[in-house]
Formats: sequence, C-alpha cells, structure tokens
Amino acid sequence: FFGRLNLMEVATVAASQGLFFAFGWLFFKHYLFKDYEVRRSFVQLVFACTFQLSCTMLELIIFEILDVLSRPTRQFCWRLSLHANLLLLVIFLPFCICYSLVRMLSGVQAVPLRTLLASGCWLGYFYMFWKLGQPFSLLSPQQGVFSIEQGISRIGIIGVTSIATLSGFGAVYSPYTYMSYFMRTVTPQEVALYERRLMQTLSMIANKKRKIALAKRKGSTTDGGRLSSLWSMLGSSSGGVENIASMEQDVSALETLSHQLFLEVNDMHGATARMQQARTLKGRYFNVLGYFLSVYCVYKIVMAAVNVALNRVGKMDPVSRGIQITVDWLGFDFDVKFWSQQMSFLLVGVIIVSSIRSLLIQLTKLFHFFASSASSNLMVLLLAQFMGMYFVSLVILMRMNMPAEYRVIVTEVLGDLEFRFYHHWFDVIFLLSALSSIAVIYVARKQVPEGGA
Repeated sequence: FFGRLNLMEVATVAASQGLFFAFGWLFFKHYLFKDYEVRRSFVQLVFACTFQLSCTMLELIIFEILDVLSRPTRQFCWRLSLHANLLLLVIFLPFCICYSLVRMLSGVQAVPLRTLLASGCWLGYFYMFWKLGQPFSLLSPQQGVFSIEQGISRIGIIGVTSIATLSGFGAVYSPYTYMSYFMRTVTPQEVALYERRLMQTLSMIANKKRKIALAKRKGSTTDGGRLSSLWSMLGSSSGGVENIASMEQDVSALETLSHQLFLEVNDMHGATARMQQARTLKGRYFNVLGYFLSVYCVYKIVMAAVNVALNRVGKMDPVSRGIQITVDWLGFDFDVKFWSQQMSFLLVGVIIVSSIRSLLIQLTKLFHFFASSASSNLMVLLLAQFMGMYFVSLVILMRMNMPAEYRVIVTEVLGDLEFRFYHHWFDVIFLLSALSSIAVIYVARKQVPEGGA
C-alpha cells in the first residue's frame, strides 16, 4: 500500500497541515485569547493541533470532489487523519482536561498523585463515553470492540447534537437580529430617564457606604477606650451595630438595583445603535436578508418536523436534486457530470467556510463568557475537545451533501455507520432547538418594560 503513495502528494498535504496549524496558532494568540493569559505553551500547541486535524478532514472532502490527489494517497490521508482525531478526542484531550481539572480543584502538588487522580477521572469519563452509544443502534453487530466505528459513532452523537443545537438557534436568532420588525424602539427621553435613575442609585450607594464607614470608625474609637463605662458600651454599641447592619442591607439591595439598571441602560444604548444602523444601506440590506432567512427558517423547521413525523431521511444530495429538476422540468441540456462537480465544490466550500467561521465565533463567545485567569487553560482544552467533535460530526453530515461518486472513500474510511440515524437525530435536535429558541425569544420580549417595547 505504501509503495503506491505519491510522496509529492503526501508532502502537499503535510504543507497544508502546516498552514492550518499556523492559522490555528495565530488565531489562538492574537484573537481568541488575546485578553487572557494562557501560560502553558503545551495547551496552545494542543489547540492548534486540534484545529489542524479538523481542517485537514474538511480539506480532504474538497480533494474528493476535485479529484486532486490519487486515490491511494487520499485514502491514506483520510485514515491517518481519522485515527489521529480519535486518539486526540477519546484518549489524549480528555486526560489533559481531567489533569487540568484535578490540578485546579484539588490543590495536590505531587505529580504522581495528581496523575493517578486524573487517570481515575479519565476512566470515569471513558465509561460514560462508552455507555453513550449503547441506547442507540449505531453499528452492525459485526463491528469489533476496538474498531474505528466504535469511536466515530459516539463522537458523532455528541457532535451532531452540538451542530443541530447551534443550527436551530441560529436559524431563529439570525432573522430575529437582522429584521427591523423585531427591533426594540427606544426614545432618547427613555434613555435619559434610566440613566438618571442609575446615577441616583449610585449616589445613594456612595452615601450609604460613607455613613457605614463613619459609623464603624466611630464605634472602633469608642470601643478602644479602656475606661469607657459599661453602661455606655451596652447602650450605644448595640444600637450602632443594628444601624450598621440595616444600612449594609440597604446597600446590598441598591447594588442589585443598580446592576439591573445598568443592564437596562446598556440594552437601550445597543437598541439605539441598531436603530441608527437600520437606517443605513447596510441596515436595509440586512433587513431584506432577515426576511429571506425567516422564510428559510420556517421551511427548515417544517421540513424537520415532517422528517421526524414520517421518520424519513433525504436520499439525494441537494446538487443532484437541483440538476435533476433543471433537466427534467426546464429541459436544459448540459454536461451533468461537469456541473455536478463544480456545484458540489461550491456548495461544500460554502458549508466548510461558514461552519469554520461560525464555530470560531461561538468559541470566542464561550471563552470570553466562562474563562477567568484561573480556568483559562482548562477552557482552552474544553473548547479544543468541542471543536474536534464538531468537525468530525460535520464530516458525517456533509457526506449527504456530496454526490454518490464523490462520497465513496468517505464512506469507506468512516466505516459501517448508520448514517441515516445521524441525519434523523439532527432533525430531532434541530427542531427542539429551534422551537426552544422561539419560546425563549418570545418570553424575553414579553419581559421588556412597556416603555421600551
């Protein structure tokens, strides 16, 4: 088998992996974690390697469509990439996450003991990971325990669930944010009113804290006198303590109110900025785009509901279906094989680019929301694990978007999986995610103050 490999083609794939690694490293250093200190270069290396292996699989899908490399070389690169991803996502990354978690929470300094605790944590994770696939009929009985399908099938459940959840939320939230119909209307008078309330609340908090500080200072001065009478201590000290406690409760309530007012003022300024942008040419473009996306959202939800209700999965890829409609209904005569290849390349390329962009944006938001100086290393490893599972599952789902002649090697290397299950599972989770997003947005809009709605 190795004698049939073209070394120049393997070198080309290796060079592209170097570019992917460099892009992942630069994205890590200068965009994703620029505001946080990730001290361990090992963690940065793991993130860049995960990004590299993930992009390599998507690159190989494009090579399948364009027939860039020879078949033995593509097959070798596919198998190498999948095995490397499995080792990374099933064994290496989970152990690193467990080790980082034990180091952060336990405070154990001895490396052997820390490694032992991390190994026990990893065994618990692996047991749950293995049990995850048992309720589903993912494999044929002929598959062995250590076959590649065992790992891919379980990674696919987690990854497809993540993709469907993000897709369902995005299908609802994108038109909601783009369309001016759903835009909150805020007047300058309302903004000024809430800002004035916020400033008054902050002033009250400052006055209360000043009085508390003076009362504590006076109490400490009084208690410091050794010759103070017992009646003075019993009479004035008790009332002063009660007064301080009452003022501290008032300060706590006012700080909660100030936090809510600050969030409301911030939302109002954001709504004002969106109103101003909606009047520009770019805003009008996004408004029109929002209407198209809303129609697409309704179509996707209806089709997902029909697929779930009828327990069906599409058997023809979108490109072949479009060409068939063009030839049969419109009567056009053209080179079907040539245009099928070009349109498949375009469709898959758009899906890959948009998926990578969307995932990187979501990773950035998640990290900035959850990360802190103490947990930044752990968050990097968790996001790398999520990213790897996401892209492996994306390959499973993208197989359906490829014409039959281009998906042969992909089907061979992924093994004997129940591909139909993953597409049906995607429809179920997508439908639940979209309907839940609609419900959450509806409730959130109902809770907007009447004056700002």
